[in-house]
Amino acid sequence: MSENMLFVFIAAVLGLLIGSFLNVVIYRLPIMMERAWRREARALLAQAADAADEAVFNLMTPPSACPQCKAPVKPWQNIPVISYLLLRGRCHNCRTAIPWRYPAVELLTGLAFAAVVWQWGWNTTGWFGLAFTAVLVALTFIDMDTQLLPDQLTLPLVWLGLLFNLHTGFVPLPQAIWGAVLGYLSLWSLFWIFKLVTGKDGMGYGDFKLLAALGAWLGASTLPVIILMAALVGIVASIVLKVARGQPMAFGPALAIAGWLVFVANGPIQQAIHWWLGKSGLL
Repeated sequence: MSENMLFVFIAAVLGLLIGSFLNVVIYRLPIMMERAWRREARALLAQAADAADEAVFNLMTPPSACPQCKAPVKPWQNIPVISYLLLRGRCHNCRTAIPWRYPAVELLTGLAFAAVVWQWGWNTTGWFGLAFTAVLVALTFIDMDTQLLPDQLTLPLVWLGLLFNLHTGFVPLPQAIWGAVLGYLSLWSLFWIFKLVTGKDGMGYGDFKLLAALGAWLGASTLPVIILMAALVGIVASIVLKVARGQPMAFGPALAIAGWLVFVANGPIQQAIHWWLGKSGLL
């Protein structure tokens, strides 16, 4: 038990560090995508290049700095959670407030990493689970901010899920393949039915790819549970966050949360569903 707790603690610390990097991904990846789109549009239209879009901007360059005063972030100011507390949530140079979400993402990733290792151990499944968790955290917050689920994250997640289930994983490989196919087609079909009936887009293509990725990781049999849980999470989130009437709400975070919960607690979730179906007379 003490050895297991040590592994859980190590996973939590690793999660804090990875969470700090995920903050960079969440902020910079959408900007990188937008700049790439503008460069491609200018090339197609034979327009002159824009200096701002041509400047080097990736996950490593330029170094992190305060968005207000541009003061560089020093190493001691970049310690997950601790630096935020030491700085009392403000820039060391200009005292501008640092968004609370930075330490929140770090804490969330740390707790999620700890839960994965607690459930699966410090083994191949656990390591794959940590990668699965990190990508889902990034996708969740990017979608919340921008209504985007980048192909740079969803498509590798599909292939990583199939690789995970190739020999040892969550489900046999055939179930993983069917999970990817049915995950994509289910939301794709729902999208087009809704569009034909209403003339409006009900969701984005990124949602199809994310559910395909969850199917590749967790198998086709879990898709109904994931969709049901995602719908419930979306309803609760809309109430808690008091989403304005008519404002589109990202479905990706609800899918990501539901998929992660199935990964770490599939047994109890299935038991709860069977209990509820039995009590309601549906089983």
